[in-house]
Amino acid sequence: MTTPRSARVNDEFGPSIRQYDVVVIGSGAGGLAAAVTAAHAGLSVVVLERASVCGGATSWSGGWMWVPGNPLAQAAGVYEQTETFRTYLRAALGADYDAERIDAFLEAAPRMIDFFHSTTSLQFVPGDKVNDIYGNLAGAGTGNRSVAPKPINARHFSRSLRKKLRPQLYETSFLGMGIMAGADLTKFLSASRGNPRGLLHAGMRVTQYIFDLVTAGRGMHLVNGTALIGRLMKSADDLGATILVNSPATALLTDSTGRVTGVVADTPTGPVDFHARLGVVLATGGFSRDVDRRRELFPHNATGQEHWTLAPETADGSGISLGESVGGHLVTAGFAPAAWCPVSLVPYRNGRVGTFPHIMDRAKPGSIGVLRSGKRFVNEANGYWDYVTAMNSSTPSGGTVEAWQIADSTFVRRYPLGMAKPLPVPLFPYLRNGYLTKGRTLDELAAKCGIDPTELGATVQRFNENARVGLDPEFQRGQTPFNRYGGDPRNSHPNPSLAPIEKGPFYAVRVLPGSFGTFAGLETDARSRLLDAAGRAIEGIYVVGVDQANVMGGHYPAGGVNIGPAMTFGFAVGELLAGNSALAAQAATAEAPGR
Repeated sequence: MTTPRSARVNDEFGPSIRQYDVVVIGSGAGGLAAAVTAAHAGLSVVVLERASVCGGATSWSGGWMWVPGNPLAQAAGVYEQTETFRTYLRAALGADYDAERIDAFLEAAPRMIDFFHSTTSLQFVPGDKVNDIYGNLAGAGTGNRSVAPKPINARHFSRSLRKKLRPQLYETSFLGMGIMAGADLTKFLSASRGNPRGLLHAGMRVTQYIFDLVTAGRGMHLVNGTALIGRLMKSADDLGATILVNSPATALLTDSTGRVTGVVADTPTGPVDFHARLGVVLATGGFSRDVDRRRELFPHNATGQEHWTLAPETADGSGISLGESVGGHLVTAGFAPAAWCPVSLVPYRNGRVGTFPHIMDRAKPGSIGVLRSGKRFVNEANGYWDYVTAMNSSTPSGGTVEAWQIADSTFVRRYPLGMAKPLPVPLFPYLRNGYLTKGRTLDELAAKCGIDPTELGATVQRFNENARVGLDPEFQRGQTPFNRYGGDPRNSHPNPSLAPIEKGPFYAVRVLPGSFGTFAGLETDARSRLLDAAGRAIEGIYVVGVDQANVMGGHYPAGGVNIGPAMTFGFAVGELLAGNSALAAQAATAEAPGR
C-alpha cells in the first residue's frame, strides 16, 4: 500500500479559480505517469480528462511497453549494454535517429520501471519472450526488453475510480472479457484444440467473468491497457492526486512573459481556471480523429475519412491546438505520421460498426495477405505497422488502400481470423453479417471479394510449395525470432509461421488502414519541454504521450514503442517538476530574512 503524500485540493468542483502545483491535461499512460510521479514527491496534482472515463487509447491497447534495460530483465539475469540498444535503434530508424532524445529515453526508462514497480500500485510482468521486430538488424533483442502491467481485480479500486475507468474494447475481448497476451491467450487458443488445461483455464476465466457481470455489472479482472490505466489511476488516487472527468481544457493561461501558468477547463459546474505553480503537462492523445490533419498528413486520404483508428473520439487534436496557441508547432518530418495498424470493420446487428486490430492472426501458419491484384505485398508476420506501410506503398495514387487476409478451413478452426474466433465459437455469425467471406474454392472466394482469381491461384500455389518446406523466398516470413514467436510452435511444418492454404472452403476478411495513435506531434526537447518554431523552450508547459513528436521518428522497431516512451517521458517530467519544486524551496529558504 502506498502512503499518500500530496494534499488533495478540493476533491469536488468548487471555486472558479483553483491552485495546484501541477495540472495534467489527459489521462493516458503519459499523463498519469507524470501525475503519479509528481504526487509521489508531495506535489498537489490535478488530472483533467475530457471524456467521462479515463485512459484514452492506452486503455484499449495491449498495455505492453518497450523499456530496454529494465530492472525486471536484470532480476532475471539479463544485462545488456545501453550501446546495444542504440545500435539497434540507429539501424531501425536510420536518418530519423534523434540521439539526444533517444539517450534521454534510454536513461530514464529503467528508472521509470523501478519507480512504479517498487513504490506504487503499478506492478509489471516481464516480456522475456517478446522479440524486437527486425531481428536481422544489429543489436536486435530476443526478449526482456518489454514489460506489461500485471492483471488486477478492479474490486481493489474504490467505486468512484471504477466509474472513471474506460472499459475493455469489445473487439479485442472475448465477449467483453479481456484476455492477456502471453500465457492467458495461449491457454485460450489451446482450448480450441481440446487441450484439457486450456479448457479448464478458459472455463474458470469465463465463469469468473459471468460472476463479475452478475455481481458488479462489468468484468473485474483487468488485463492489458485496462490494467495499466487502472493501476495508474489507483496509484494517483493513493497519493492524493485529483482526477476530474468531463472536464475538457479549453485554453492555456499565460503571464506577461509568455510562461504557461495554468488551464481553463469546462467542468460540469462551469468554467474553472486551474493555476499551475510549477507546470502544465499536455497529454491529450494526439490527433487520430482529426479529419483535417489526416487529410493533410496521411497517405491516400483524399477526404480524411479513408482511415479507421483505434483511438477514442477525444483524440481529435485539441491538445495539439492548445500547444500551438502558445507558440508550439507540429512536427511532421518523421517517416510515418501515425502508428499504423491493419484493421477490419465489424458490423453488428444494432447498426454499430466496430474496428478490429489485426495483431496476432497475421503471423499464424496458413494465412496470407493479398491485394486486389491477388498478389502478396508484405511479410505478414512482421509488425502491424509494417503491414499498413506496405499497403500504403503498394497502392497507386488515387487507389483504395485495402487488402484481404486469406485462410483455409484448417486455419479458421485453429486460430482467429480477425474478429472470427476458432473452435468452439461458431463461424456463422461472422458469415451472416458479412464480416467473413467464404468460397468453396479459391476462384469463388476471389470472385466474391473482387480479387484477380488467376493471380490469387498462382500466389497460393507458389506460397504452398514453399511453405511445405518452411521457406518464403519472396518476403522471408518466419526468418526472425519475432516472426517465429508470432507463429505456432506446434505447427507440423518446418517453419512455425508457415503452412499451406489448401483445404476448402476458403475464407477472407477485408483489411483496411488504421492506427493506434499518431506519431506526428508537437516538438519538444529531451526534457519534454514544448519548443517554439525557433527551438526555444516555452516555459511552464511540457508535452508527453502522442501529443509529443514520436521519439522513434515515425518508425516502429518494437512492440510498445508508443506506451514505453509515453510512460518514460511522463515519469521524467514528474521528476523534473519535483526537482524544480525542491530548488524553488531551497531558494526561498536562502532568501528568507535572517539567513
